[in-house]
Amino acid sequence: MKQLKIPTLSAAVLAVFLLSACGEKNAAKNDHGAQAATGKDAHGHTDSHADIGKKITHFSDKSELFVEFPPLIAGQSAIFVAHFTWLANFKPVTKGRLTVVLAGGAALEERFSIDAPSVPGIYKPTVILKAAGKRELTFIVESEQGVLTHKLGQVDVFADIKAAQAEHGEEDQGDEGIAFTKEQQWKIDFATTEAIKGMARESIAVTATIKAQPDGEALLAAPVAGLVRPAGSFPRVGQAVKKGQVLAYLAPRLGGETDHATLEATAAKTRIALEQAKRERERMESLLKDEAIAEKRLLEARANESMAAAEQDAARQRLGQLGDGSGGISIRAPIDGVVADVHITPGAFVAEGTPLIHVADTRKLWLEAHVPESDIGRLGIPTGAWFAVDGFAGSFTLETGKNGRLVAVGGVVDAATRTVPVIFEFANPGRALPLGMTARVQLFAGGGHDGVLVPASAVQDESGTNVVYVQSGGESFERRLVQVGVRDGERVEIKAGLEAGQRVVAKGAYLIRLSSSKSGPSGHAH
Repeated sequence: MKQLKIPTLSAAVLAVFLLSACGEKNAAKNDHGAQAATGKDAHGHTDSHADIGKKITHFSDKSELFVEFPPLIAGQSAIFVAHFTWLANFKPVTKGRLTVVLAGGAALEERFSIDAPSVPGIYKPTVILKAAGKRELTFIVESEQGVLTHKLGQVDVFADIKAAQAEHGEEDQGDEGIAFTKEQQWKIDFATTEAIKGMARESIAVTATIKAQPDGEALLAAPVAGLVRPAGSFPRVGQAVKKGQVLAYLAPRLGGETDHATLEATAAKTRIALEQAKRERERMESLLKDEAIAEKRLLEARANESMAAAEQDAARQRLGQLGDGSGGISIRAPIDGVVADVHITPGAFVAEGTPLIHVADTRKLWLEAHVPESDIGRLGIPTGAWFAVDGFAGSFTLETGKNGRLVAVGGVVDAATRTVPVIFEFANPGRALPLGMTARVQLFAGGGHDGVLVPASAVQDESGTNVVYVQSGGESFERRLVQVGVRDGERVEIKAGLEAGQRVVAKGAYLIRLSSSKSGPSGHAH
């Protein structure tokens, strides 16, 4: 399958970003020796070399918490370094009151609060616990966006330093993987997401055009040569119009067959001719009654009256196109919709057939995909489509029978493009998508099967090898080789190398990759 291409980044930007990160890390590393006595850096960050502590990463429905703290000892102060990240945009939580709660065990509940983060995203509350034992640790942030609650489970509060050292001396810290700090994550376009179990459907990548339905679009042209006149306010792009609404008038050229005066004269002549034919028919009926003429003369009179009536009716219709005669020929909207384009201005002279106004009903649109003839055989009857359009942040998924309808699969290969059209109809809420746009499409081919799915952006092509970066902790990541399966819209099936529930980097994976190539330990500069 076609893999996501790694975006090309400016070498200069990457160099500045990575050098600044290295500078932060080296500064923090150099501080370790001077701070060994306290076990914390200048900002209250636990130094894992001097005083082994604990690191916990926890996700709620709105936020991610990554917290570091030293062993908790009754009667001694300890500083929590809590990093809070909004999952909506993976930026730091900048406001809100934090309360640290330790409850359970044989001791009373203890609460410690801090009004605001020390720096955006990072809270550093100091706690002095009174009782030793196993306690339930909870972090609560009261923010403008609501209350964020993270229940972290049991933690140990030790009676003294010896007990803490004995307990932590048995723990194997292991390899923390690729370090990428929260400060680095917050500076870039970064996101993680959970691998999910879902339906993986084979799809075919094609291009498509967004079009109006055949009866949902009209291009009004000039029926005759003449001057364009407004009908009240002149039509503007985006204006909603109703079927039959007069959009403008076209005043025909003077002296021509469609000139208003000429049409009025013609209408008057036909009216006079009809009256004469009527009187002649009445006279013939009277003469026939007196047997003064042959019946043939009456039949001829009746035929002449009928032709005169037809000519008068035609003249009235031609004159009626000019309305009251003050504007000209009425240019009316043939459908309900919006004005998509205006090709003329008031007062302009146009020739016969000149495009005037484009009206379209964009409440429902067609997605016309162009499927190469080499793929049409395995496509079969498509069950839906996923598509993305440049300029729109999100993507669109159409499911037949739900929010889309398969209109047709073409039966003829286009001689020029060697493609077959596949057309879906879908609603266009808010008329957001304009006509004529090009879309990148994945057509779903038939049924599917259960599989582990991740965003296509999470899979990196590294010299022909498919790789994802798995989040093993708040600031640590693991490079994982994976075997990919089918692509289902904006998601990719992972057949091997990843399990559902594990979090992968969906945005910013390339910088994680660059970070993994640097040597030396990572530190902090909070």
